[in-house]
Amino acid sequence: MASRFALRQLARSSSSSILRAAAGRTTSAAALASRLSKVSTPAVASSFQTRGIKTLDFGGSKEVVYERSDWPKEKLQEYFKNDTIAVLGYGPQGHGQSLNLKDNGLNVIVGVRKGGRSWNKAIAEGWVEGKDLFSIEEAADKGTIVFNLLSDAAQRDLWGQVSPYITPGKTLYFSHGFALTYNDQTGVTTPEGVDVILCAPKGSGFTLRTLFLDGKGLNSSIAVAQDASGKAKEKAIALGVAIGSGYLYETTFKKEVYSDLFGERGVLMGAIQGLFRAQYDILRKNGHSPSEAFNETVEEATQSLFPLIGQKGMDWMFASCSVTAQRGALDWHQRFYDASLPVFEELYQKVVDGSEAKRALDKNSQADYRESLEKELAEIQESEIWRAGKTVRQLRPENAGKN
Repeated sequence: MASRFALRQLARSSSSSILRAAAGRTTSAAALASRLSKVSTPAVASSFQTRGIKTLDFGGSKEVVYERSDWPKEKLQEYFKNDTIAVLGYGPQGHGQSLNLKDNGLNVIVGVRKGGRSWNKAIAEGWVEGKDLFSIEEAADKGTIVFNLLSDAAQRDLWGQVSPYITPGKTLYFSHGFALTYNDQTGVTTPEGVDVILCAPKGSGFTLRTLFLDGKGLNSSIAVAQDASGKAKEKAIALGVAIGSGYLYETTFKKEVYSDLFGERGVLMGAIQGLFRAQYDILRKNGHSPSEAFNETVEEATQSLFPLIGQKGMDWMFASCSVTAQRGALDWHQRFYDASLPVFEELYQKVVDGSEAKRALDKNSQADYRESLEKELAEIQESEIWRAGKTVRQLRPENAGKN
């Protein structure tokens, strides 16, 4: 096994959070709900690490990194004391960001379609109709800072209803550069006299919320598309901290969406599923059992090696493995690079020319999209590799006795 020595290194030197990741422990929705009821806002705020603004060297390039110590909770409350933050949408980002803003003591309201699934979820989680829960149009009207966290397709479809309420003096906030970058397809524009900013957490709203409750913070990107007040960047940084970011990096709307669409179709999601499937299928084709194929393809990667990469880097992970594993990795990584580079080149061009945006909008606009999505996800769930994985995960101590 490639990572026998690596596991020993992990056990000796990893932080508790990395150890939890290596053990495959994730925060369930039930556990998160329980934590929500126990953690007080002051406790969360007081446990935040403090560092400050820094100029750091990233592989030879200097970048400014904004950190939350310059915006303690009391400063946030003073800065936004005259604002109403209207969060449109209660999906993954809307859910996480609105709750974190609320826990930071800011005046937050939520706007979603009345009677829909998100509306009912918001009510179940403590938002009250007429007090801090409104229709999308009502919330946009009441908000001085409007968070457009609707889905990309919904931002296109509902912009005509939202835009009349984005009046001069307000701030329009996004967590994705999609709507403005591909405005030839979405119709979303930058209204005159309005600050238009972005804060894009590098992770799901669920992760943003979980880390916030743990006194930690997710990396986020910030950008300014229009600075009507002269303070747009300052607002982006402050709001980035208020939603639960730990570290903020500057970018542009265009670069954010290009990297995001490229990354999620590539290494983060699409490519990793393709590589897992290919290796698993070759092992099965050559007589290896499902458990062996899964353990060697997914389990060892996610529970042993990937946490080491996150902790120390690829070189450290290589150095922590057996000589045989080192040699194999060093001899073969160039072959995989050469094979995948043309695919990534094609993918990036399709992101830039808007093909991927069009595909996503077209798919999401289909009347039966929810049903077709469930079918696609079911195909993955029912494939042998992930059925084998379910059995392997059930053997972990934290899952003992669970279905």
